[in-house]
Amino acid sequence: ILVLGDSISAGYGMSLEQGWVALFAGELATSYPQYHVVNASISGETTEGGATQIANAIETFAPELIILELGGNDGLRGFPPARIKENLLLIARRAKDSGADVVLLGIRIPTNYGTRYTQAFEAVYADVAEELDIQSIDFFMEGVALNDDLLQDDRIHPNAEAQPILLDNAWPVIRATLEAQ
Repeated sequence: ILVLGDSISAGYGMSLEQGWVALFAGELATSYPQYHVVNASISGETTEGGATQIANAIETFAPELIILELGGNDGLRGFPPARIKENLLLIARRAKDSGADVVLLGIRIPTNYGTRYTQAFEAVYADVAEELDIQSIDFFMEGVALNDDLLQDDRIHPNAEAQPILLDNAWPVIRATLEAQ
C-alpha cells in the first residue's frame, strides 16, 4: 500500500511514528498482515509533484492500493481547480492502469479564498472519484481542521493528538477497498 500525500500524511512537525500513516500501518499489521505500507508523502507536495512521481513510485513499489492525499498545497497557492483535477486524474489513472486500487482523501481549504474558489476546489475530489469510480472521502481532516486543540501552532497541520482521528476518518473507506480486492 502506497500513501502519496503532502505534509498531512508526512507527519509534519512530529515523529513519523506519531503520524496517521504509522498508526495505519500498525492497524494493518493486526487486521491485514499481508500488506506493507510505504509512505511516499512529502511536505509541501502538490498534485503536479505527485503526477511527476507516480510512474516511478508504481515501478518501485508495485502497490496494490494507492492512498492519494494531495491538493491542499495547490489550493493554498490558489492553483486553478481544473489543473488540480487534471493532475489528480492523471495520478489515479496511472494507478488504476497499473492494477492498483485508489482511495482519494479529499481536502478543503479556508473560506477566505472565496466561495466560488473553495466550492470549485472541493468539487474536484468528488468529480475525480465519480469520473474514475474510485473510493473517496469528502474531507480527510473532518473533526480536526477547526479544532485548535488538534492543530499545531501554525493552525494548519494536525498535531499528534489528531492523528488517530485522521486514521478513523480514512480507515472505513480503506478497509472497504481492501475487502473488495
